[in-house]
Amino acid sequence: MCRHFAWLGRPRTLAELILQPSYGLPHQASRPRWQNIDLVNRDGFGAGWFPLGEPAPAISYRRAVPMEEDAAFPALAARTSASCVIGAVRGASPGMPIEAEATAPFTNGGCLLSLNGHLDREKTAHLLEPGYAPESTCDSALLATLLWQRLDSGQPLEFAVVGLLETIAGLDSNACLNMLATDGAQIVATTWAETLCYRTEDDGVLVASEPHDDDPGWIRVPDRHVVVADALGVAVRPLRDDGLSELPPLAGDSAA
Repeated sequence: MCRHFAWLGRPRTLAELILQPSYGLPHQASRPRWQNIDLVNRDGFGAGWFPLGEPAPAISYRRAVPMEEDAAFPALAARTSASCVIGAVRGASPGMPIEAEATAPFTNGGCLLSLNGHLDREKTAHLLEPGYAPESTCDSALLATLLWQRLDSGQPLEFAVVGLLETIAGLDSNACLNMLATDGAQIVATTWAETLCYRTEDDGVLVASEPHDDDPGWIRVPDRHVVVADALGVAVRPLRDDGLSELPPLAGDSAA
């Protein structure tokens, strides 16, 4: 299992988002408070962001060690600012490799993806199209590649994430699919057997597996829902078998 978050808003340093919160990812790696599965998340960590200024591919910094064992990360985190960031700590599922290539966030250059969950590779690997190959044998890398396929076909981010979730859930009833994706302008996150919350602030929004502090402003997202956050606010919508793409926003589910 894993813990992850995404920030979209005013540029903040990685240190502000990852290292400084009173119960941020370094704490959640060892002592997650909301996680449904009793598992620590010390098999690796990663941060992904879109560089400020000119359009550029997303950057993903990933290591297969606990965060405190990477002596270079604090300096990198202090000097790196971005308006869109994903951070993750990993607890590898049994049998999955422990390597940087198996650690979120994954990227195709235009999107970042993290998975808090698991899926059965044997039941879903046939979905891969010719020319697409995951960078690792882990289930999360397969999921990322399946998302890249959909995005490459022109599907909008929300449609691609929700459609992929529905397809995999139909093949693997035991899958846990809390997906967190961003293209730099929008965050799309799902709840499917694990926890999720969000907090709107004056200069942006945080979407996370669990609160980064004890501020009362965190809002818990029910299971089987999708969260879509962008410059206009936050929408929370139920997932359903006949396709989320046909659902309008719920009344009162947006926040500036």
